[in-house]
Amino acid sequence: MKYLDKSKDELAKLLEEAMKVYKEYQRQKLSLDMTRGKPCSEQLDLSLPMMDALNSESSYKLSNGLDARNYGGLEGIPELRKMFGEIFDVPAARVIIKDESSLNIMYDTVQFCLQFGTGGYEPWNKQGPVKFICPAPGYDRHFAVTQALGVEMITVPMKEDGPDMDLVEMLVAADESIKGIWCVPKYSNPTGTVYSDKVVDRLAAMKTAAPDFRIFWDNAYFTHFIGESDVPLKNIFPECEKAGNPDRVFMFASTSKITFAGAGISMIISSDKNIEEFKNRIKYQYITPNKVVQLMHYNFLQSKENLNALMKKHAQIMRPKFEMVLNTLEKEFGNSDVLKWTSPKGGYFISVDTLEGCAKRVVQLAKDAGVALTNAGATFPYGNDDKDRNIRLAPSYPPIMELDLAVNVFCVAVKIASIEKLLEKAE
Repeated sequence: MKYLDKSKDELAKLLEEAMKVYKEYQRQKLSLDMTRGKPCSEQLDLSLPMMDALNSESSYKLSNGLDARNYGGLEGIPELRKMFGEIFDVPAARVIIKDESSLNIMYDTVQFCLQFGTGGYEPWNKQGPVKFICPAPGYDRHFAVTQALGVEMITVPMKEDGPDMDLVEMLVAADESIKGIWCVPKYSNPTGTVYSDKVVDRLAAMKTAAPDFRIFWDNAYFTHFIGESDVPLKNIFPECEKAGNPDRVFMFASTSKITFAGAGISMIISSDKNIEEFKNRIKYQYITPNKVVQLMHYNFLQSKENLNALMKKHAQIMRPKFEMVLNTLEKEFGNSDVLKWTSPKGGYFISVDTLEGCAKRVVQLAKDAGVALTNAGATFPYGNDDKDRNIRLAPSYPPIMELDLAVNVFCVAVKIASIEKLLEKAE
C-alpha cells in the first residue's frame, strides 16, 4: 500500500482500522521482549557438551608446559591462539586470548590509548580533544564506551557496503584529533552489512592526519551466518601492511554468541608491535586469564571446521525466526512507502527505517501494547537519530510463536505512527 497517495479521509479510515487491531493486542496484556540480540535457550543447549570437556581424568597440561589450573600464560593458551590465528589468517603470536568479554577489551584498549598512547606517540588525552568516527546506524555499546571515556563522536552514514568512505577519508585527512573509528565489518549491528573489499582496502590505505589513528575492528559476528553458508570478509591486516600502516587495526572477537555469554573467551588481534604494547599494559591488571575455561573451549571446538559445524546448527535455529520476521514485513509493507528494512545474511538484527519522525512513536506504541523494542535512536551516537527513523529488531531470543505476535504488534504500531504523521502533515 502507498500511504503517501491516500487522501485525509482514506488515512483516517485506515487509522481507525489499525487502532481496532491495536486495542485488541492491548487487551491481551502481552509481555514480549525484542530489545537485545541474545541467543535463545536452544542455541545455548548446543554448547552443553562443553561442560564435559574437562573432568577428573583430563590433562590440564598445555602445549607450552603450563598447567591450565595454575598461574601464568598472560597471552592465553597456545592451543586457542593457534586455532584463532588460523581462523583469522594471522600468526598465533598476534592473538591474545582473554576472558569472556570483548567489550571489556575494547574499553581497555581505548582507555590505554587515552592514558598511555599507542605506537610510541603521546597519550591521546595529552594531545588535546579526542574524536572517533562512528558509522550509524551502529552498535550502541561502542558509542557508550567512547561517550563514557569523554571521546567526541562524529556520525557518518552506513551504506550498503560499509561506512560512507568518501566522508570518512575527508574527515580523517583533515583532523588530527580524530584518533579512531568503530567498525563492525561483518553482519554489522544492526544492518547486517558486510564490508566490501573496496571499503576494507580504503580503510587500510586512507591518509590520516593523526599518525596514531586506529581502527577498532569489532569482528563480533565473524562466523554468525544465518543462511546456508558464510559470507567472506577480506582480511584487513595484509592490506594495512601493503599500505604502510601495519599497526592501524585492533581487531576484537569473542565466543559470547557461540558458546555461553559471560562464560566464554574473547580476543584481541593486532600487529606484533601493538600486541607487545597491549601485553605491557595488561600485566598490571591481572596475572593469569581463566585458562581452565579456555581449555574447555579448545577441547570442545578444536578446529575451524568444528566451529563452522556448530555455527550451522545455530543458523538452523535462527533462520526460521529471521525468515518469519522478514516475511511478515514483506506481507504488511511490501512495496509500501512507510517502512524500509534490511535482509541480513548473518548477525543478530534487522534494521528498519520508518517515515521520518516516527521511530520513537512506534517504540512507544509497541511498549504500550506489551512489546519491548530497543529504544529509537540507540543505534546512533548519543542516542540521537536526528531523523527519528531507525529501529533495531532482534529476532533471536523469543520463541517463534511469541516472535510472530511481537512483529505483528510492531507492524500495527508502524501503521498507526505513519498514518498519524501523514495526517499531521496534511493539517
